[in-house]
Amino acid sequence: MQIRYVVSTMVFWWREHPLSFEQECQYLRSLGFGIELWPSIRGQNECRYERRNWPRLEAATEGMLVSMRSRTDNPTLKQWAEQIECAKRLNANIVTEPQSLDIHHGPELNGTDFAAEVIKMAAANDVTLCIETGSLPLLLNIGKRFESVQYCLDTGYAYIDPDHTFREYVDELAPRVTHLHLTDNYGQTDDHEPPGLHGGIPREDWEHLRTVLTQHGKEIVGAFEMCPCLPSIMIRQASEFVFDTLKWPNRPEKHPDHASLECHLN
Repeated sequence: MQIRYVVSTMVFWWREHPLSFEQECQYLRSLGFGIELWPSIRGQNECRYERRNWPRLEAATEGMLVSMRSRTDNPTLKQWAEQIECAKRLNANIVTEPQSLDIHHGPELNGTDFAAEVIKMAAANDVTLCIETGSLPLLLNIGKRFESVQYCLDTGYAYIDPDHTFREYVDELAPRVTHLHLTDNYGQTDDHEPPGLHGGIPREDWEHLRTVLTQHGKEIVGAFEMCPCLPSIMIRQASEFVFDTLKWPNRPEKHPDHASLECHLN
């Protein structure tokens, strides 16, 4: 598989720290990572994808690989159009849950007119929509209904589904996976721990994920999506497991200004 890596701003925006958004981007750039944007900072309602924020987003992420986590506040068609235009400017794909497309869990795929309009807008702007964190049957039904959508395989969510195994998610979704959320848990709740927990997702399942994705040979964005302790610690722990233990390819390379930026996070 051809894979490049980003770090979700969940690791920054869900905790207090002294870095500005520009410094967050500079820090991740110094580590060799791209960035996955969340729509808002925890505890705040402002959406970063609103038009007035575009110049700042463009300037801070210049030269970086960018992906976007969609709004989760029941976005309207107008708000979807705005975040799709933002994604086009940043050359980013958008990862979204079915609910943000007004598609809800159930055995049948009903009432998809809103989703069809959003997916049409995304296709018209060459923005890839990646659907994640729905039950496996629901995700497969969405894929059958809309040929242009791709999948984001969330490893943590796949591990805790009581009805389908981790490997079923991998085997069924792999042909259309273009995005990964690399996260771990102990099998009870999707608590977004760094990959590689003792007692978390088994090593054999991680190996199976890589093997199956490699067979399909797609270009994939792998996102470290973890809840905060210190960002530097979480990124280091996840990197050691993914690159040193699992031997995944294309490890991001640190840049010369990395050391001076890391001191602000410790």
